[in-house]
Amino acid sequence: MEKKIVLIGNNANSLINFRGSLIKTLVSSGVQVVALSPAYTPEEKLAVEQLGAQALTYPLSRTGVNPLRDIQTLLALRSKLLSIKPDVTLAYFAKPVIWGTLAAWLAAVPRRVAMIEGLGFAFTDDGRPQSVPLRLLRLIVTTLYRLALALAHRVLLLNRDDLEEFTRLGLVRADQAENIGGIGVDLGQWPQMPLPSGPLTFALAARMLREKGVLDFVAAARLIKQKHPSVRFLLLGGLDENPGALARADVQQWVDEGIVEWPGHVPMLPWLSQCSVYVLPSYREGLPRSTQEAMAIGRPVITTDVPGCRDTVIEGVNGYLVPPRNPAALAAAMQRFVSNPALVATMGAQSRRLAEERFDVHKVNQKIMAVLGFGAAGSSDA
Repeated sequence: MEKKIVLIGNNANSLINFRGSLIKTLVSSGVQVVALSPAYTPEEKLAVEQLGAQALTYPLSRTGVNPLRDIQTLLALRSKLLSIKPDVTLAYFAKPVIWGTLAAWLAAVPRRVAMIEGLGFAFTDDGRPQSVPLRLLRLIVTTLYRLALALAHRVLLLNRDDLEEFTRLGLVRADQAENIGGIGVDLGQWPQMPLPSGPLTFALAARMLREKGVLDFVAAARLIKQKHPSVRFLLLGGLDENPGALARADVQQWVDEGIVEWPGHVPMLPWLSQCSVYVLPSYREGLPRSTQEAMAIGRPVITTDVPGCRDTVIEGVNGYLVPPRNPAALAAAMQRFVSNPALVATMGAQSRRLAEERFDVHKVNQKIMAVLGFGAAGSSDA
């Protein structure tokens, strides 16, 4: 009988862009795939179906803690899973992991797998004093994680720091968790690209959130532009509704000042190919997909020496690591490329080499397939 898996995410775009390759691998292996998202546009639904999966919806409030809505999510997911009768569930992102895993347990799904792609706002230090609401949110999230993950058969994390923290906090057992080292990129779809002509260009691709280091990127850009006004800075990403979100007026002011260019949420490949150096001054990540994509097309990387981000750079080989929340150090790393543009090509080539060694999505998918029970038994990198 054909095996069946339900993927539980918090938006359709992530199913297509981050799970698309895995869906195709599952389907080609004879697994029936059902993809659950809170909503689909007609185009998104078609894209998921073209991958070979069935696209279904469930109710989810992506941000905030609302007990009534969260219970509605839990009950709706349980009902869906009882109807679908999957052999396996794979939930990712905080709320789907919590409520999806609990629902899968209530629906007696035989194998329940959770993927922690990053610890998120509640676990990220953005340099501001921790408010009482934030401390309360962290307590709620850790309690819910502990409850849900105890019911998961396997928990996948993207970097060793997150695995160690989840183990230390008692959120997972050491024998239950595995570090898969990122979700990878399709190196065929992200080939090495020619370096752009024209002025040196730095790019940051992220949602407009404080914890992504957007303020630090802009502050560093301002410092560089004081001496090198021709250098370009691209800010790629849309606005968000998370607690750390920046206002449209703030971003527009930087554009009006001539500090950054901000096209908003855009297709990544054509815009990343315009940059000379990729920059991600985030305060914490799982293992950033945007950095893996930049490495795949052969771009040097400047990022922060924090969990997730540090796993993408070998200092002085394919880029530089800087302290978080330190625009001066970030600007100094940028200045190295301004002063010595030849570094762009040499370090960019090393980025591509590292992407081929570490972030080939097909290798990562084989690890995930083994954990899901659809491949050869895998070994834990705990």
